Amino acid sequence: MRLEFLGAAHTVTGSCHLLETGEDRYLIDCGMFQGAKRIREYNYDAFSFNPADIDGMLLTHAHVDHCGLVPKLVREGFKGTVYATQATCDLVRIMLPDSAHIQESDAELMNRKGRRRGDEPIQPLYGIDDAMDALKQFAPVPYDQELHLSDNLRVFFRDAGHILGSAILEIYVKEGGKETKLVFSGDLGQPDQPLLRDPTIIHGADFVITESTYGDRLHQLYDKETALIEIVNETMDRGGNLIIPSFAVGRTQTLLYYFYRLHCEGRLDPDIPIIIDSPLAINATRVFLKNFRDFDEESLKVFGKEGKVPNFAQVHLCETAAESRALNSSEGSAIIISASGMADAGRVLHHLKHNLWRPESTILFVGYQAEGCLGRRLIDGITRVRVLGEEIAVKAQIKSLDGFSAHADANQIMSWLGEIRDPKPAKIFIVHGEAPAQEALKSRIQKELGIECYIPFRGDLAKISGRASEIIPSNIPAVSVEKEMEDVLRDFDSDYRQLRRRVMQYVVRQPKMMEPVIKVMSKARNYMRKLFTPFNI
Repeated sequence: MRLEFLGAAHTVTGSCHLLETGEDRYLIDCGMFQGAKRIREYNYDAFSFNPADIDGMLLTHAHVDHCGLVPKLVREGFKGTVYATQATCDLVRIMLPDSAHIQESDAELMNRKGRRRGDEPIQPLYGIDDAMDALKQFAPVPYDQELHLSDNLRVFFRDAGHILGSAILEIYVKEGGKETKLVFSGDLGQPDQPLLRDPTIIHGADFVITESTYGDRLHQLYDKETALIEIVNETMDRGGNLIIPSFAVGRTQTLLYYFYRLHCEGRLDPDIPIIIDSPLAINATRVFLKNFRDFDEESLKVFGKEGKVPNFAQVHLCETAAESRALNSSEGSAIIISASGMADAGRVLHHLKHNLWRPESTILFVGYQAEGCLGRRLIDGITRVRVLGEEIAVKAQIKSLDGFSAHADANQIMSWLGEIRDPKPAKIFIVHGEAPAQEALKSRIQKELGIECYIPFRGDLAKISGRASEIIPSNIPAVSVEKEMEDVLRDFDSDYRQLRRRVMQYVVRQPKMMEPVIKVMSKARNYMRKLFTPFNI
């Protein structure tokens, strides 16, 4: 059999793997690349295979970095079935049209600007029609029931505990009269989280493909409710808004659960409005309630046997764009939960534009922030940002609560992998992570579990026979050093301009300082540009 790594390889997003066995060709996920511009550009690359030749797809869950390129795949000829859990099928029915709307809106905006420059119009990655066509090819699969794909291929979907409907894939491939077992972790959830069941323990495998998002970090162990209410109270005391960029699927529902618990305990002021400003999050919450039977036992006690929403009057749903705009001119303080979770698109950008410059407001991040996204830059301490075409000084409090992540941390990944021992994997492939996280996890696995590991590059191919494997290196060109350095220089130039403005604000009051300061700063800038020019490295 052949396993080709086409995404989430040396990066977090864009999950996609091609499994070929005999006459069967199946994709595991087909996700969108997110984060820095150089990563997002992968979305426009041609597929390295003919979509019409793919028999089907096994989808681990509904986040767009796992399913976001399915409409593009369908538009380019894929006719097979996409197998996923029932909850995932329900979620993609709102996720993919929403993603298509974003693609069309972004293309329209870029074309409007491009026309003024005389540029050729660009086409969206895909449109609403493509998304609706793709939805016709989804088929639900129950957890823990065998899916018989062919005489040589069978699959089980196991609960991954990441978001509602998320799955670990157990794939059994028969070749030469022997069966080889592959396990794809998908995105692995944290144990003991609200709403979701713990990730399923897998007792044996020949090969494992595991995520590594938090492979070099441990989640903080603390009272999340107390940490959350302290940030709420501090912000309200200052008279500001608490803006929470939140993933519409999973994180928003978890936050609502914690706020409801605080409400029941009498720790949350009932006069503070909690506003959900994301149509996608609102619809996703309805999907969650429809699939409440997938909740854990503790959550079922809250929602009851009928999955009814508890009475929580201070929660307000912001359905329309007009309602969303009105929030930024309303008096008083509020908690505003809005997508996207990495603050790189969606309605949350408007709330950031109106609150980042206010010292009394707080921006709270409660999930993973990919390299290059606005959320990561804010957490890293950037002092000025461009939001919706306007430069904004960052004066608000920037906070993060990592323990809310839907991903397992390094110890939890290691604990899950440690249970796979009958048989113990011959090799573990580490995907879905940034380089430091992947290298750290690889080191721990090899040292503590004694299992060989490999971190694939995009386009790498593993030839597998029984428990033996051979790696064929990628023939997909990597991002050039020159392009990498262009990104570095662009970031440096932005930081330099910010520093220069701040210095000028000081020296303008002392004219004698102007000339020497400009000379020093220009010299420093020229030196850095020379140092980082690719041809002078």
